[in-house]
Amino acid sequence: MSTRHLGLAAGLAGGFMVLAASVTSADPSYEQTARYVLDVVKAFRTAYVLHVVEHTRGAGSEPREDWERDAHFIPLPAQFVKAAAGQVTSVEIGLISLTPINPANRPRTPAETKALIQLEKDRQQSFLSFADGDHFTAVSADLALVRSCVECHNHHPQSVRKNFREWDVMGGLVVRFRRPGSMPGPPLPPEPSPRPPDLFDQPVPPSPATPPWVR
Repeated sequence: MSTRHLGLAAGLAGGFMVLAASVTSADPSYEQTARYVLDVVKAFRTAYVLHVVEHTRGAGSEPREDWERDAHFIPLPAQFVKAAAGQVTSVEIGLISLTPINPANRPRTPAETKALIQLEKDRQQSFLSFADGDHFTAVSADLALVRSCVECHNHHPQSVRKNFREWDVMGGLVVRFRRPGSMPGPPLPPEPSPRPPDLFDQPVPPSPATPPWVR
């Protein structure tokens, strides 16, 4: 991967880490943080598509799923985002779709599925956030920015949908935060070792049946 590709990947991962760190502060605003994270993801993904994938088209570089096999290949935009997101551990970032090429990119819960359906139906609504079990989740519409996005999905042999057009909603960028109430607490300390008995632990001798002063 070229210096430009590495710089974009490092910048994206760094942006993820800085924004995700705010979740650990007191009384975090999950929705606001989710918007920041997804805005950064979309910005770097768009920059990668327009300034790397499209810029190098016809110049010997080609986006390929098996990009690691050849130095002239570059990652697909989805692979680029997932590789950068893989460097972050405080939150989970990924891509989901109702018709993914990679089955691992299916929505995980009914709530995520419903969010994708809503984003496809209403193009004016580009962001949704919701509590989902022990997570707070946000999804942002992922659009087919250029013709190469459309051609890749429509012509892929494993694609279940082959009628995408430019600017269609192809899926969503997703960020998942674990909510504080669901976070595991610290482990219990080990059982204390028994202390040796002291003076106050000695058994008290029984009182005599007849006091000694009684004759």
